[in-house]
Amino acid sequence: MAAENEIGEWFQGIPIVSRYWFCLSIIFPLLGRIGLLNPYYMVLDFGLVVYRFQIWRLITAFVYYPITPQTGFHYLINLYFLYSYSTRLESGLFDGRPADFLFMLLFNAVILIIIGFVATIRLLMDPLVLSVLYVWCQVNKDMIVQFWFGMQFKAMYLPWVLAIFNMVIQGGGMMELIGIFVGHMYFFLMFKYPQDFGGHRFLTTPSFFYKYLPNRQGGVSGFGMAPSSRRPQGDNNGGGGWGRNWGQGRRLGDD
Repeated sequence: MAAENEIGEWFQGIPIVSRYWFCLSIIFPLLGRIGLLNPYYMVLDFGLVVYRFQIWRLITAFVYYPITPQTGFHYLINLYFLYSYSTRLESGLFDGRPADFLFMLLFNAVILIIIGFVATIRLLMDPLVLSVLYVWCQVNKDMIVQFWFGMQFKAMYLPWVLAIFNMVIQGGGMMELIGIFVGHMYFFLMFKYPQDFGGHRFLTTPSFFYKYLPNRQGGVSGFGMAPSSRRPQGDNNGGGGWGRNWGQGRRLGDD
């Protein structure tokens, strides 16, 4: 019973938007793996969405990933990144503002759907996770993160290291670059352009989002301004990855 209570407390401790995204990203790949759902019906397809009105593909393309002996490890790493950086971003920059975090995910998802249609990309979990990781890295850009073999560098370089690493190991990297592009588009339009260039803010969370996901009083940072890089209290495991403390970091100048 104690173990069940601990699991329940851990699960309830995940911020609400990240919790649903995390759960759906487990449920749909497992259903596809055991054959209860046909993977063909979960990938993005322009013709089937537009002409057959299979609208659900606009959601399943972000939460489904084929689990095979060749892709299983990559899926688990993806799942870990999703949990780690989505949770850290929602409980950090977007603390107490789940509607604003959901809007960020939806904005990134819409841009990725357009890119997916144009470039015929069937699965969009990879770039969506990278777009969230990119935003977190920009918010905490001066934090030192640790990569394989003891490599240390600022968080702002982590998305690029991931892209290069995947390019060298798997011959990929394109999904990471797309995720970086989408994450940068959101961060620039929401924060950089209004704050650094004095421009108009083009992105605003629709008011009806707050009806279903109201703000919680006492958030750690005001929405609309990217805070200075900081490490949340109680964050002893800085969000590593690939079997190491990847993402665990400290600010420059800390002892």
